[in-house]
Amino acid sequence: MPTIDDLRDLVEGRRWLCLSGAGISTDSGIPDYRGPSAPPANPMFFAEFTGDAENRRRYWARSMQGWRSFGRAVPNAGHRALAQLGVPIITQNVDGLHELAGSADVLDLHGRIDRVVCLDCGQRTSRAALQRRLEDANPDVAGTIPAGAAELRPDGDAEVEDWHDFVVVDCERCGGVLKPDVVFFGESVAKPLVAEAFAWLDDAEALVVAGSSLTVMSGLRFARHAIKHGIPLAIVNRGRTRADDIADLKLDAGTSETLSALL
Repeated sequence: MPTIDDLRDLVEGRRWLCLSGAGISTDSGIPDYRGPSAPPANPMFFAEFTGDAENRRRYWARSMQGWRSFGRAVPNAGHRALAQLGVPIITQNVDGLHELAGSADVLDLHGRIDRVVCLDCGQRTSRAALQRRLEDANPDVAGTIPAGAAELRPDGDAEVEDWHDFVVVDCERCGGVLKPDVVFFGESVAKPLVAEAFAWLDDAEALVVAGSSLTVMSGLRFARHAIKHGIPLAIVNRGRTRADDIADLKLDAGTSETLSALL
C-alpha cells in the first residue's frame, strides 16, 4: 500500500508540477463534483446559458446567493502547503484559492469565478462588483447558501427555487450579456491556454494530481501525456480516478494532510 513516504521519494529532488481539482478545496467548504460525498449536481451548460434568457435569470439568481458563501472561502492547508513548496500549479478549479494562499505560478485552466466577462464586448470586470449590482437590483432576495451545503457547487453556482422574478443586470459598457469568466460544461478551454499547460508539464520532472478524479478529458490528458513522455505520475485523491491504472503512485487520501506532510 503506497504511503506519503513513497510520494515524498517520488518528488524529492525533482522539479514537480501539481494538477489540482475540486477535491483540494473541499476542506475550504467548497463541495466537489464527483468525490465520494459529492451532492448530485445538474450544472448549467454553455449552450443553455447563452441560448435562453430564462436560463441566465435562473443562473444569476442562484449564483447571487451562492456567492455570499463561495466568495468568503479561504485557502486550506493543502493550498498553503503548495504555496510554501513553491510548486507551479495547473488548476481545474475556478475559486482562486491557490493565488490567495500565495502560489505565484498558477494556470487557471477553467477560468476564475471572481471575474465576469461580457459576451458582446469582451470586457472583464469584478464578480464582487457584479454582486453589489445584483443585490441592489434584487433587494428582496434574502438568504445565503451555507459553505459545505449540498446546494453550493464548486463553480459558485447554487440550487434555489425562487428565481422567476429575479432581475438580471447587463454589461455597464455595452449592455451585453454577462457570464462568469469560467469554462462552462460544454465549452472548450482556449487552445493557447492548453498549449501553455502542456509546456509547463514538459518542463516538469514529475506530475502530482491533487484532488481530481480526472473524469473529464481536460485533466486526464495531462496524466496521459506525463506517462507517454516518461514523466512520473502520482495521484492523491479520495476515491478512484480515471488514471489509477497508469499512475506510478496512487494515494487514496485527503490532499490537506498529504501535501502538508511534504513540507
